[in-house]
Order: sequence, then structure tokens, then C-alpha cells
Amino acid sequence: MTTKHFPPIGEAAGKKQEVEQMFDAIAPKYDLLNRVLSMGIDQQWRKKAVRLLQPEKPQHILDVATGTADLALQAMTLEPQHVTGVDIAEEMLAVGREKIAAQNLTDRITLQRGDAENLPFDDASFDAVLVAFGVRNFQDLDAGLREMHRVLRPGGVLVVLEFSKPRAFPIKQGYNFYSRHILPRIGRAVSKDSGAYEYLPASVAAFPDGEDFLMRMRAAGYHDLSQQPLTFGIASLYKGRA
Repeated sequence: MTTKHFPPIGEAAGKKQEVEQMFDAIAPKYDLLNRVLSMGIDQQWRKKAVRLLQPEKPQHILDVATGTADLALQAMTLEPQHVTGVDIAEEMLAVGREKIAAQNLTDRITLQRGDAENLPFDDASFDAVLVAFGVRNFQDLDAGLREMHRVLRPGGVLVVLEFSKPRAFPIKQGYNFYSRHILPRIGRAVSKDSGAYEYLPASVAAFPDGEDFLMRMRAAGYHDLSQQPLTFGIASLYKGRA
């Protein structure tokens, strides 16, 4: 049976619940689809995101929109005391907990249900915050950025990995064809959800990437901002300090 989840695009009221339902529905196939649809490149992107934190030597790391905990697990290469992952989709967290248990890391990585726009943590609780492919799904992007700034200690670092829009010919044209015509078909066939992988390219197209996103970070209080395009601009890394 094929279902269809298609949350509102961009920042819109009611998006949060729709996003939660969508990710709960595709959770069992989420990791497989990530590997297939990106040809494994998504794993390299996550490694690069974590490497940006190496000079910081963070001991307490928060992974927002942790999903199935891929980034939280990768963050263990930094040898922190503890990694905390939060996500609104409980089924995604369930998959993540199984992966963490399989690596005997349940004492060092904690996953809990949590809303990026209302994080259940005290001010200045973390040395670093990571987000991979999550900010695009926030109902209120500015509120999420401010919350992550609030839980960072002064001088702590936010690293965001997110899809962006390639601008150069012919990468732009090839990417647009793939995302609009091929990606949704593969996603529908594997996940049995006809909307989730139509939502993905539409949400990427609407996201304020590049300098626009850096401007939103600056408005939320971050400084020492930087941006690094990945794989011809298909994704981007953003870094800012609280």
C-alpha cells in the first residue's frame, strides 16, 4: 500500500506535525534510501561536517534532527564525553537506538524526542551543535536557530549540513532533472510513500541557502560565519560561533 505525506514547503503553520508523520512513515527505509539516492556521498558529507569540529574538541555535543543517528554516531570520532540527539519523529529515533546499541554506545549517545524550536535543555549546555538535513524541515527556521544558539555555551560552534541549489551549468540542469523525475520514483518504489521524496526537492528549492542562510544565522546571534559548498553545490556546510 502506498501512502502520501507531503508537508508544507518552507516555513508554514502546521508543518511540524506533517514532517513528524512523514519521517515516522519512511523510517524503516530511510538509511537505505539515503545511501541509494546519494550513491553513498551523504556519508562523506557527514564526515566533513564532523571534521569541522575537530579543532574545538567538544565534550558535550547536541545533534538536532538526529533522525536515525548517523551524524551522532559519526560525532563519536571526536571522542566526546557524550552526544545527545533529538528528533520529533519517534520511529526514526527507534531505528537510531538500534544502531547505537549494536555499536555498544548506549552509555555515550542518548536519543530523545525533542522539538528544535523548543529544546529541552538549559542555556549553555553544549560545546557544539550539529544538524544534518534538518533545518530545511523546521516550521520556524529563525526560532530553531535561536534555540540552538541558546543551548550553546559562549564560543560554542554550530555546524549545519544542508542541501543547496547548484548554480553552475550543466550540474544545475542535471541535478534538477534527477531531483524532480528520478529521485521521487526511487523513493516511492522503496519507501512506499509517494509524497516524501517529492517533498525533498521541493523543500530544497524553497530553502534560503548560501548567503541567505548565513544572514539568518547572523540574525540569530552567530558570528565567525563560513560556508563551504560540497559536490558542486548539491549540499553545503555552514559554521557559526555563539
